[in-house]
Amino acid sequence: MSNPSALDENRPAGSSSETPNESAETFGDILSEYEQSHSHKPEGGAQGLEGTVIQVTSEAVMVDIGFKTEGIVPRAAFESAGETVKVGDKIAVSVKGRDPEGYYELSRLRVERPKDWTALEKAFADKAPILGVVTGAVKGGVTVDVGVRAFMPASRSGAKDAGEMEKLIGQEIRCRIIKLDVADEDVVVDRRAIAEEEERALKQRRYAEIKEGETVTGTVRSLTDFGAFVDIGGVDALVHVADVSWGRINRASDVLAVGQQVEARVLRVDAAKHRISLGLKQLLPHPWEHAGEKYKTGDRVGGTVTRVTEFGAFVELEKAIEGLIHVSELSWSKKIKKASDVVKPGDAVEVVILGVNQAERRIALGLKQALGDPWAEVPQRFPVGSVVEAPVTSLTKFGAFVQLAEGVEGMIHVGDISAERRINHPQDALKLGQLVKAQVLEADTEKRRLRLGMKQLVPTTIDEYIEAHQEGSVVTGRIAEVSSGRARVELGEGIQAACPLGAETVADETTAGPSRADLSSLTSMLEARWKGGPGGGGTRREPVRAGQIRSFRVVKLDRAAKKIDVELA
Repeated sequence: MSNPSALDENRPAGSSSETPNESAETFGDILSEYEQSHSHKPEGGAQGLEGTVIQVTSEAVMVDIGFKTEGIVPRAAFESAGETVKVGDKIAVSVKGRDPEGYYELSRLRVERPKDWTALEKAFADKAPILGVVTGAVKGGVTVDVGVRAFMPASRSGAKDAGEMEKLIGQEIRCRIIKLDVADEDVVVDRRAIAEEEERALKQRRYAEIKEGETVTGTVRSLTDFGAFVDIGGVDALVHVADVSWGRINRASDVLAVGQQVEARVLRVDAAKHRISLGLKQLLPHPWEHAGEKYKTGDRVGGTVTRVTEFGAFVELEKAIEGLIHVSELSWSKKIKKASDVVKPGDAVEVVILGVNQAERRIALGLKQALGDPWAEVPQRFPVGSVVEAPVTSLTKFGAFVQLAEGVEGMIHVGDISAERRINHPQDALKLGQLVKAQVLEADTEKRRLRLGMKQLVPTTIDEYIEAHQEGSVVTGRIAEVSSGRARVELGEGIQAACPLGAETVADETTAGPSRADLSSLTSMLEARWKGGPGGGGTRREPVRAGQIRSFRVVKLDRAAKKIDVELA
């Protein structure tokens, strides 16, 4: 074991053996020159300075060291050692340099430089931090004066590159002995381990200090697809992309930039996992707070389609305010099966507010309402009795649908398709896309129904017969059938009428012969006058039987139903 004098002999050339007071006096002259030249790099570390604490913040302790500018000691330097500090305390410090703002960077002198090998061995065994001064650069690292000449590998210096490591020369550092060989007087020290411990202590303190719900200020350090990492004083916190803005954004970079100063609210703190979640939008009022006052049912508003689903489309009216257009409200047409048939994301649309539920944060929108209700003009455009021409859009068992206008369809019942033959299914006479003519039979705007008929447009003999006759006129016809006190009378080819009969006018079937007659020419028979009728020679009224040609009086002509009622004349 060497004695203190041996330590002096082993010091590198140029190293000082002055007492702390002598060293401080020497540094005073250097510091004076430094302040006069406004240099930001001190030529060496000043030891033995006593300062007075004038301010304590969450990050640093500001110390008055008797110079024109105050010095700053990281608060972690006290907390990692379990010490507390308050305004007015006297502490021993040394100057390491100046920060970009011009304040002196100070270090504590509570750790003294070992004075002999015994002290070095004790510090090595206890893994205790010691003070040293970086004296020069060598291959693979730097030399450090810790009472003897020690070596610090570049990888253990804590410097990021060669330029930063070079700036350590002349500075006082805190380090730990990681190798000690007394025989070979070989000492290796580590500064990085101390810095990492202080950083961990700072982070642990920050995790313990930060509380959920409080507001913090930080700097955006990096951006990712899922959010932004913000430095809030030695620890990183995550702002998830969903908590950046009340409005919908795809990436945090749409709103934030690296280096940007932000104010955020602490949402969650997990000290065990070292995780802190922040929110920027939580410091802003939610747009839904006033949505009920701003958006009223019936209002016409503009927006942008953000999402399209099978059941509808979402429209952003403003940041964080979205409404839904249900697929049934996209078009007056019944053919819309999915929203993507009408709109797509990014489309600017004009919609009508159908309903607002502020409690559930829902707004129902209508696109077709903004286009106008086509049924409002149906009575004027398609009055009953008018003739329309339109394509067949769909066929059902009971009828065919045709599109008269956008959002307006009419239905032709299977019974109104043809007057010439019986139609069992519309597809027996019509096909999709076929252009057909029909007459408007009924219009119900409240139920949005239009009943159409095709057969009503086909000219028939009965139409002409009704047009040529009047109620009360006497006509000639053939009794085609007698049944249950009524007779079916043929007035012409395809023209039939109903005639009620009294009991006394019906012939006895046992003597009258067959109830049906097969006459070869109805027309020729109708040309002959009934012998018992006007101009005939007889006055006897024979009982009614099928096959008779008789005179009848027209009782009723129903043009719409195409029915004729007669009575015996």
